[in-house]
Amino acid sequence: MLLHQGIGLEAFNEMPTRRAVHAVFECCYSVPLAADLVRARPFDSHEQLFRYADAQLFGLGEESIDSILQAYPDVGRRPGSEKSHAEQCAIIDERPEIMAELSAASKSYLEHFGFGFVMYINGYGADDVLAALHDRLHNDYETERKVVRNELARINRTRLERMLGPEGGYDNW
Repeated sequence: MLLHQGIGLEAFNEMPTRRAVHAVFECCYSVPLAADLVRARPFDSHEQLFRYADAQLFGLGEESIDSILQAYPDVGRRPGSEKSHAEQCAIIDERPEIMAELSAASKSYLEHFGFGFVMYINGYGADDVLAALHDRLHNDYETERKVVRNELARINRTRLERMLGPEGGYDNW
């Protein structure tokens, strides 16, 4: 769960550097990415911030991506977790065989590629994640690294959206 939720773009733009880096780090798990994003303030819109975050993510070296991937728990690691409800670790299925298959496929993925599986799962169920895992095991290493960056960008955007809240901000009564 993010500590900085719904803070608004204006508040983010005005936030002290250290606190802003911390807020962005909660979204992306990368100090260099968070620091670059904070240094680029102020942003005029959410979309401008999202585009800049994507560009910075895609510009990171492979070691930085590996470091980010280490922060992601395995699929189904915290099944049904309310705290992580929009994350892949919260995937749950009442069928124990599906959970066991997810765990086994995740281990195969790690052995095959040398890094953990990551997927934007918003709205997907265990069967969908399992199918994607199996499909992605057929990718070559370079293709999968590109897929991973795209998945991380989608996850980051969702987390940044939660951090900022609605485009117009919340009404303060």
